[in-house]
Amino acid sequence: MIRMEQVKKSFGSNHVLQGVDLHIPKAESMVIIGGSGTGKSVALKCILGLVRPDSGRIMVDGQDAKTAERDAFLARFGMLFQGAALFDSLSVWQNVAFRLLRGSLKRPKDEAREIAIEKLRRVGLKADVADRYPAELSGGMQKRVGLARAIAADPEIIFFDEPTTGLDPIMAGVINDLIREIVVEMGATAMTITHDMSSVRAIADKVAMLHDGVIQWTGPVGDLDASGDPYVAQFISGSPDGPIEAVR
Repeated sequence: MIRMEQVKKSFGSNHVLQGVDLHIPKAESMVIIGGSGTGKSVALKCILGLVRPDSGRIMVDGQDAKTAERDAFLARFGMLFQGAALFDSLSVWQNVAFRLLRGSLKRPKDEAREIAIEKLRRVGLKADVADRYPAELSGGMQKRVGLARAIAADPEIIFFDEPTTGLDPIMAGVINDLIREIVVEMGATAMTITHDMSSVRAIADKVAMLHDGVIQWTGPVGDLDASGDPYVAQFISGSPDGPIEAVR
């Protein structure tokens, strides 16, 4: 579904992506791991077209991302942002139905509200939450609303950016389970960026390690502990000793 071939991106003298090769099969869940500042979010933004790569090629379902018609292209994606990123001035249901109230996916207001309430129920929130505002919700509830928004338009591809950041371990587990259930249920292709190893093991079919601007290792999540790759071994153990230099 997603294919990155020798994708490079620099910002001045900062060479963030230095030839990323990554293949994500249809209906699989790929989790990208790596330290802060290694280019995980830049890779995601390159796929979406929010950042233009300096070179290389990105294909989505066989179509070149550079030449795709933007509205139709983006309509295929859903996104759970880090920190939920809800609009404070909109009610919960309006946040969930944001894409259904405008653009090429626009639905009548009553229909959009019904869909929003249905998606809220899917993530474990009752209908009475629909008319509240984000400030009235806990962090875990906000994250669920963000997840409901990500799936509101039944996307083929869903991106999750640090889905458990800021959550306690119990709520993080709830969100991980929800993500896994929804991805399997929808048959969606998923790409998750995280450095939370509990999320990796709960969400992933496959894992890719991004470091020094390239994919150092990729393989099934079941092979993670016996990858034989020194970058992966150091990252999952949290050891300060290894090829990944700790910033002191």
